[in-house]
Amino acid sequence: MVKQSAMNKPWRIILPEALYLKLRNHLFPGDGDEHGAIILASLAEAREEVRLLARDLHLARDGQDYVPGKRGYRMLRAEFITSQVLKARDEHLVYLAVHNHSGFGRVAFSGDDLRSHERGYPSLVQVTRGIPVGALVFAEDAVAGDLWLSYRRRVSLRGAIIVGTKRQFLNDRYPRSTQSDPRYDRQTLMFGERGQKILSKAKVAIVGLGGVGSLVAEYIARLGVRRFVLVDPDRAESTNLPRLIGARRSDTGPKLLTGSPVRWLRAVGRRLARHKVDLAKRNIMGANPEASVERYAVDFVESKAIDHIKDSDYMFLAADTMRARLLFNAIVHQYLIPGVQLGAKIVGDKSGNISNVYAVTRPITPGSGCLLCNHLINPTKLQEESLPEEERRGLRYVNDDAVTAPSVITLNALASAQAANDFMFYMTGLADEAASSDYMRFLPARREVCWDKPRSSPECTHCGNLDHGILARGDSVRLPAMWPGAH
Repeated sequence: MVKQSAMNKPWRIILPEALYLKLRNHLFPGDGDEHGAIILASLAEAREEVRLLARDLHLARDGQDYVPGKRGYRMLRAEFITSQVLKARDEHLVYLAVHNHSGFGRVAFSGDDLRSHERGYPSLVQVTRGIPVGALVFAEDAVAGDLWLSYRRRVSLRGAIIVGTKRQFLNDRYPRSTQSDPRYDRQTLMFGERGQKILSKAKVAIVGLGGVGSLVAEYIARLGVRRFVLVDPDRAESTNLPRLIGARRSDTGPKLLTGSPVRWLRAVGRRLARHKVDLAKRNIMGANPEASVERYAVDFVESKAIDHIKDSDYMFLAADTMRARLLFNAIVHQYLIPGVQLGAKIVGDKSGNISNVYAVTRPITPGSGCLLCNHLINPTKLQEESLPEEERRGLRYVNDDAVTAPSVITLNALASAQAANDFMFYMTGLADEAASSDYMRFLPARREVCWDKPRSSPECTHCGNLDHGILARGDSVRLPAMWPGAH
């Protein structure tokens, strides 16, 4: 049953690139004829829209599952429909019948199509016990949708987004060209007015607004992005000043208190320091006064921030805890939101000898492998982070909160600039078709760049397409977060 809150929101479908290419090749094999299929999709309701997350694709065989119609040109056979509708009902998925029309640039259902929907879909909604059903019709570069939310209530599809090596849009017609802001004239020489419009409408989540995340926020704000969700529980400290973009001495708390020899006064001073999300917002608004910035000075794994992230278009993870990585990994695959895990690290021993210096960007998209498959979520550390604070302190070799890892702004810039470029090329559709999806590891001391090929497993519960996996499951599966009442 669809919530009342979803009835008046726009609806959009998100298609993983591999699934879309398989569907496209089936619908448009070059014969100019009509073909059919069924998509089963999960529901994900966010504040601004409802997303259908394409999970399963079932191609209809011509002459067996897709046959001459009784009232229209072609139709799906009743037996083929029934098996998929029952599966949709049992797995709480949305049933979508698919076929194609010829032409380019725009597409619409025929009168026969719409009449068949009106005859059949009210009954199908009853069979699925209130789970929506609908239909999609594709042209080679467009899509339209007719979705039935109840016995009488129906909505049209806002469009489709293909998530893969680059972002692709499909609507029922080509969007009108729009005039871009003259401030971005030099950028539009590269990706055009349409590309600038895409960036201005993108919603971006940045988790971790320290040395790396603050740079990311600055870069993409100056690219023209206007919608941000920022998550970081920390406040600015004096040791942050050399690498926290735009930070001022006054942001770290009253000097009279933070410099006091009295411990409790220093603690009061630290509590008066500004949160890092506030500093990032200040920088964003300075770069782009039209921006809308949502700030959450909470731990990423607290559920308070998640509902504001799951309808974002892209995620940057610049927080380096295992719990944050696990949740980020789950959101990418469960909600089909592409993202990147990035950071910089200086490895040394207790004597101060440096053994390794590197910065990394690891693009994580549905279908490209995940942090679990690449052993980038340490189970031991994950378990330790889940313990109460007193127990975590007891496990430390050095029981001192003041002991921190080395960090240098120029190393942070390597990772953040590459990640921001990847985002820009992905969103505007300019990413090269042959572009690698490998992780990048910068070794500046050796002036080298290494490429780490991501691994994936069909048996992975995150990125594998298992019946019990989370891929494209949307709201039907609980995220690994700290929900109210959880311990």
